[in-house]
Amino acid sequence: MRVAVIGAGPSGLATLKYLRTAHQFLDVDPIDVILFEAEDSIGGTFAHRTYEDAELVSSKQLTTFSDFRPTKEDPDFLSTARYVQYLHQYCDHFDLWPAIRLSSPVTSIRRKQHSSHVNNLKGTRGGHVLSFVNKSNNNEPLEYTCDAIAVCSGLHVKPNIPFLAGIDNVPQYLHSSEFKSKSQFGVGKTVLILGSGETGMDLGFMAVTSPTKRVLMSHRDGFLCAPKRVPDPVILPIMGNKADPTRLNVPVDSSSASLFDTAYVHPRLRDHMILWQYYDLFIKSTLWLVGGSKYGLAQQVGGISDGRYHASKIFFNKSNKAMPYISAPYKAEAEASLVDRIRSSLIQVPVADTHGRQIDLAPWPEKIDKQGVVHFRDNGRVEYTRLKDEVIKPDIVIFATGYTQTFPFFNSPTSPESSSQHGEYYMPGQLNVRDIWHTSDPSVGYIGFVRPSFGAIPPLAEMQAQLWVLNLVAPDKIPSKLKPEDEPHYRLKHPVYSRIQYGVDHESYAYQLALDMGSAPSLGDVIRAGWRYPTTVLSAIPDNPTDMIKEKAKKGVSTGVKYSQTQPVPVKGAWYKLPLVWALGANFNAKFRLVGPWRWDVAQEVLVDELWDTIERRGGFFGHVTLSGIPMLVFGSISLFLWLFEPILRLVWGTNTKRKRTSS
Repeated sequence: MRVAVIGAGPSGLATLKYLRTAHQFLDVDPIDVILFEAEDSIGGTFAHRTYEDAELVSSKQLTTFSDFRPTKEDPDFLSTARYVQYLHQYCDHFDLWPAIRLSSPVTSIRRKQHSSHVNNLKGTRGGHVLSFVNKSNNNEPLEYTCDAIAVCSGLHVKPNIPFLAGIDNVPQYLHSSEFKSKSQFGVGKTVLILGSGETGMDLGFMAVTSPTKRVLMSHRDGFLCAPKRVPDPVILPIMGNKADPTRLNVPVDSSSASLFDTAYVHPRLRDHMILWQYYDLFIKSTLWLVGGSKYGLAQQVGGISDGRYHASKIFFNKSNKAMPYISAPYKAEAEASLVDRIRSSLIQVPVADTHGRQIDLAPWPEKIDKQGVVHFRDNGRVEYTRLKDEVIKPDIVIFATGYTQTFPFFNSPTSPESSSQHGEYYMPGQLNVRDIWHTSDPSVGYIGFVRPSFGAIPPLAEMQAQLWVLNLVAPDKIPSKLKPEDEPHYRLKHPVYSRIQYGVDHESYAYQLALDMGSAPSLGDVIRAGWRYPTTVLSAIPDNPTDMIKEKAKKGVSTGVKYSQTQPVPVKGAWYKLPLVWALGANFNAKFRLVGPWRWDVAQEVLVDELWDTIERRGGFFGHVTLSGIPMLVFGSISLFLWLFEPILRLVWGTNTKRKRTSS
């Protein structure tokens, strides 16, 4: 079988790795696979659309791939430079470089019904001919004929630049993808950032900590500034208690308990809004308790409108360094409240000192007139009232407005019907199997085209790649039919007018993919694995993990970073650590390598050694009680009741409550 992978970001590299190693796990012939990358180096957005001091907003524990772990010396949140280095090391470790063609943009893809090079797959309409150019050889046009294609070109490639009347009246404007360093702000200039997402927040923080004259940030309907770590507020600050600067609580995305949230949850509870309602209440009450505002962490302005503000509908903004500067103009008013003074004297998350600097939050601009003055829309909020009489002439406007999906190498059909009739290709919004492929053409998979509300795309892409490759080459190993009714529970409930319609709940989606593959371990599996775990293991770690990636890696040549499994590591308490990580930890991908078709022998070590740290470090009321104890007790009791009385409920309600799979 021949397969093409398009894109050398995290999604493409993970897909390439599973295709190249499938024969080691699935009892199939080796797959002939080539990855095509338009740029001259790997890394995707993390390498080519990043900027000074950028770091990941998802933790290393969750973001890194299941079978290639970060070092213990790495911080919880990797810089983009370090993450790109990690991806290079991933290619070294799994010997992916020979299959990667850099500087080879794909220009078109067409179907080929009959070919001596193609073995038609069951359920497909023939092979594919991929046209590309070799930029390293004067744009030489070439073709590659294959059985299947993995589209991993990413969500963040083509800038989304909304129309703004009069933008040419500003001395300088650019999209965030063109921004690289603080020096671009200049000195003494007024900077207007359009967009309040994570990139907008990063740019706002960099601008306000640069020698700028003024910084403004425009938003459309608010944002939720969320903590990257589980809140660790100061208790009784009125008594002089201070925060411990050396203590770093566990990242939020690594802290949610999976038992009875995804594992062993009854289908009725899984599909009910009660889970979302609990987390919505938890988020809003926690934010208010520790910071005085239910709209974000110490966020005094810019909250999402109440009609849209629900945990099931939104993406969390985990870049929070700019928030103290945005709240600064409104801080005095908030602190004047008697209720807030009492609350903050009892419990308060530390807020950074802005040293007199601030970011002026603003509504979305309506236009920029010929004199270069920006006119903001009247959004009925306090920020409009505060700015409406000012004359503001920005020197620089930065569009932090995200990206739009494009697939220039495909001739997109206007409807699923035209796709099946004319032999064209389905687009991501038309896929009907786990947002990865369409039932009428499993030979084309889209990997990495979902966005978690709180989590990370790379680990979800890894699991998507596992399922797609499994269905492609060994569909008989999928335990049971992939049912459409198992999809709504993990989707976000976006309003119909939302630009982004592909949001998912990370935990629910990851667990569903694991169930689909038979990779979700049962409690019995985990207990047995814990008891059988040796007291000493041979650790799979890099010999020299801090080696810098050499220039030759950009050309597709191994950098020579070596890895071994020869370092003895003593292990104590695996019999209880493994079950606790399984129950109390997030849905790390390593959990789903304990059993199933992609079972990996070192997964137990990753969970017992590295990921146990996320349980051990989790401290305080918020870490243990609200994120773990209460939901496990409440939802566990409800699920137990439903499982025990399901036959009676079926008789009383007269509905089909046949059990759906909720664990291996």
